[in-house]
Amino acid sequence: MRNTTYGLALALMLGWLLWIGKPVLLPVLAAGIAVYVLSTAAASMESVPLLGRLPGWMRRTLILIAFAVAVVLLFVLVINNLAQVVAALPRYEANLDALVTRGAGLMGIEDEPTWENLRRATIDRIDAGSWVTPALLSLQDFGTTLFLVVLYASFLMAERGMMARKVVMAMGGEEAGARALSLLARVNERIGGYLFVKTVVNVILGALSYAIMLVLGIEFALFWSVLIAFLNYIPYIGSIIGVIFPVLLSLAQFGTLWMSGVVMIALTTAQMVVGGWLEPRMMGRAFNLSPFVVLLALAFWSTLWGLAGALLAVPMTASLVLVLAEIRATRPLAVLLSASGRV
Repeated sequence: MRNTTYGLALALMLGWLLWIGKPVLLPVLAAGIAVYVLSTAAASMESVPLLGRLPGWMRRTLILIAFAVAVVLLFVLVINNLAQVVAALPRYEANLDALVTRGAGLMGIEDEPTWENLRRATIDRIDAGSWVTPALLSLQDFGTTLFLVVLYASFLMAERGMMARKVVMAMGGEEAGARALSLLARVNERIGGYLFVKTVVNVILGALSYAIMLVLGIEFALFWSVLIAFLNYIPYIGSIIGVIFPVLLSLAQFGTLWMSGVVMIALTTAQMVVGGWLEPRMMGRAFNLSPFVVLLALAFWSTLWGLAGALLAVPMTASLVLVLAEIRATRPLAVLLSASGRV
């Protein structure tokens, strides 16, 4: 009974620390995940004819510079698209109003007093412009987080070169240090491989979604494709949310249901092809989490950190399972957390 009480108290304390420490821990964890992806990308550059001849530190520097540029471009993309959305809001509101009016006319209630009362109580109360101010205020926090992620990732990349020497010194001998380095190398290889492949899959899905929306004439196609790529880190619900936003925009942009249906079918097909065919073939055994564990991780981290927690939940949980699988004492726990038992 005492151990249960202590365990519950420890869990509550850790949860409170995670919740209160979000401003510090979130960019650190995001930077750690980014470092795994960047390091694997730098190692993959060895197979490129010209870049493979560069020393390791130079490849890592080039990858880090490309990452910093991509983060800056992402922030600029968000700002520009927000400004364009503000300019397009009156047109979107007019299209939605016309769509609802046509629907009321088809049902024969357009001239009914009850329809006018319902309209005043619902549609006429919608003020899309009031949503812009909170979005602008959140951009400051978003930009600060992105800056900290790049900063922490830079220092973590620089520390990787000294990690082997520090591990040997910490273990107190060459033999123990060699075993620790071997374990660390296996863990890093599996985590880096999983995160890199998952990122590549998301980039492919984003590019495919961008091509579809560009052909269909969806406004802000680049922004929505980037959002779809990020949301694909969230299993099960991420792909659904990623499709909903462009579908709703197409409804406001064109004011017709059939065009929204075309957008939904096209983007859903892309999600099914990438998620059902491409991703399993590229991921192999790296992603082997129990569906219940995935849902539990999503519920836990999204409750603590919101959307950012949902994005990081599965990468962090999968990385944890890979670490547990490489340690003999914790391997049974990794087996229980996996989907098939093969870790």
